[in-house]
Amino acid sequence: MTMTPEQATWFAGTFDRLTQNVGLAVLGKDHVVRLALMAMIAEGHVLLEDAPGTGKTSLAKAIAATVQGTSQRIQFTPDLLPSDVTGVTIYDQDTRTFDFHKGPIFASIVLADEINRASPKTQSALLEVMEESRVSVDGVAHEVGRPFLVIATQNPIEQAGTYRLPEAQLDRFLIKTSIGYPDLASAEQILAGSANRNPSSGLSPVITTSAVADMADLAATVHVDPAILRYTAQLAEETRSAPESRLGVSVRGAMALIRAAKVWAASQGRHFVLPDDIKELAGPVWTHRFVLDAEAEFSGATAEGVLARVLADVAAPQSRQPAA
Repeated sequence: MTMTPEQATWFAGTFDRLTQNVGLAVLGKDHVVRLALMAMIAEGHVLLEDAPGTGKTSLAKAIAATVQGTSQRIQFTPDLLPSDVTGVTIYDQDTRTFDFHKGPIFASIVLADEINRASPKTQSALLEVMEESRVSVDGVAHEVGRPFLVIATQNPIEQAGTYRLPEAQLDRFLIKTSIGYPDLASAEQILAGSANRNPSSGLSPVITTSAVADMADLAATVHVDPAILRYTAQLAEETRSAPESRLGVSVRGAMALIRAAKVWAASQGRHFVLPDDIKELAGPVWTHRFVLDAEAEFSGATAEGVLARVLADVAAPQSRQPAA
């Protein structure tokens, strides 16, 4: 079954209402909000590389309030243990049974603040839940439910006492982006409302969590032409063969781009993906998956530069609408 034009129109209208509602708390950042919502509906996760005080917590809380979901904030520190994230099994002497006490990862929207400050062992506690939406403790799997979105942050300035995210962890994030500082007009609005330290508290929900799961299922039915699949595969292959790359985009990365493009197309009222969707999302979906050759990086090469050249070198297929 493929999404119909009528369903695409409904999807786009609902997506716009979600964006507008979150935008009441995160002012002047519509594009970032749309990317985060896209990641949630595509059932992926977001890595934000930002300086402190740019609204990362507000974004997580605003999305949770908009979809009638729950939100949790985990402050990652060097002494944080995996069980502090996932939860722990405790023996109940009264019932003589082991009870699982859920950790903060069991929420609709989880803000993993300064994720690179925790040890690699604690970071690895997120690998299973980010990939499979479940946590295994003592051999028992516990589902976290839908929607489930991890918004992880790291400070690009202060690197002392941090642990670099391994490639396997980075590959779990659908997109990497940044909120950045607001423009002057938005900053004035933020300062005018500075008495309210929790702007998301006044937001009214737009849809329910079950409706978000329905949107995710519907977005999966967006049509992708075989020519676009081939184009995406060619782009991924070019990133791997680029002379500056030690590690290019994996198959998981190529699949992530297709998933993201489906939601992006539906959010614009289309029931089919265009090559322009692939081009627009390639940056946020792929650049954090690159590992550049050390010598090339020392010479000034960047993931963004390599991707820009790949996009320019590989010819995009001609846009065409699928037959009804």
